[in-house]
Amino acid sequence: MLVVRKAAATAGPAVTVLPVQSTRSRRAFVAFPYALYRDSPFWVTSLRRDLVRTLNPRENPFLEHSTIAPWVAVDGSGSVVGRIAAIVNRRHLETYTDSTGFFGFFECVDDYAVAEALFDTAGAWLRREGLTAIRGPANPSLNESCGVLIEGFDRAPSVLMPYNLCYYEEFMLRWGFRRAMTMSAYKLSATDLNLARLERGAECVRRRSPGMQVRNPRMERFEEEGRLMWRLYNDAFAGTWGFVPLTEREFLDMARQMKPILDPDLVLFLEHDGVPVGFSLSIPNMNLLLRHVKDGRLWPFGFLKLIVSRWREPQLHEFRVAVLAVLPGYRRKGLDSLLVLTTIQEGLRRGYTSSELSWILDTNIGLRNSLEGLGATVDKGYALLERRLPDADSSDVRNVSSFVE
Repeated sequence: MLVVRKAAATAGPAVTVLPVQSTRSRRAFVAFPYALYRDSPFWVTSLRRDLVRTLNPRENPFLEHSTIAPWVAVDGSGSVVGRIAAIVNRRHLETYTDSTGFFGFFECVDDYAVAEALFDTAGAWLRREGLTAIRGPANPSLNESCGVLIEGFDRAPSVLMPYNLCYYEEFMLRWGFRRAMTMSAYKLSATDLNLARLERGAECVRRRSPGMQVRNPRMERFEEEGRLMWRLYNDAFAGTWGFVPLTEREFLDMARQMKPILDPDLVLFLEHDGVPVGFSLSIPNMNLLLRHVKDGRLWPFGFLKLIVSRWREPQLHEFRVAVLAVLPGYRRKGLDSLLVLTTIQEGLRRGYTSSELSWILDTNIGLRNSLEGLGATVDKGYALLERRLPDADSSDVRNVSSFVE
């Protein structure tokens, strides 16, 4: 029987990395973070059922074209001390032809030997799949939760953003990873907002670009509006570092999962003479409620905790701007300011007092300067790391056959 525990005194040669192939090992893979972060005041649970669904080929459209190979690490006593997934994202390979695989869902006790065994296993598995590089964390792709937290460990994450322990990047760098890209989450509060500057800028944009309108989605035509967003999303981000276009099924599946928590007033389309040219998607920060559900289960007591926390916080006072997309032909005209201004105005009207804008590539200097001009400040930092995988017979990646059962 696999027992989940928070920490191991040492890993050493007793660490065994097991493929997740049974119901028992899958439960251990899903359960491990709840023990690891039990005493953390900042980690916010994701629901267990969501990760179970992610790993299920019958429910996750990502697995129609790609592969997730999950593993758990156990120590000599049989206690779980870590987990990882090796990921072959075939849509990424079709887009970039760079022979890069991914790792994700990484969690580990504070023991480098455990992390090393997990990285060795994922790396060797990807090498056997014919790939020559590894990048991550991606859970399971850059279109979803991704990156390792490198700044902001003393603050809880916003909705659908990752959180991890402070030694994770150190372990990754020690194994041979190097930063491939860094990203930032910006915080903007009503008290720091330079609203007058934004209003002046938006008015100039309207004069220069007549025919621009902002509208909310028609929720009674949710599927149709979702397909429109999907096309805008893929077209707007094509060519962005690391971007991989989503299939229609993937995007609509994500939209359906988000629908119960969406505030339609915070979802906007930008149209030019009635033709959609961009959109923004902001999500109420449900983590303010989920932080009270420590075990990741809504049944039987999780619902009661949510109800009580909703009573304590009758107004969710924060939202996250998750997507801000404008088609390439309409960029560098300040049109994103129309989406930002309308989002802020609607948010203030509905009682939101702060927002997070995440994540934003640190190479996106124009957007970063615009946000800082509005009064936004960097609140958290994230990184994606990568490493070239040595040849299969190289000693740089250990022979993991002795770890795999």
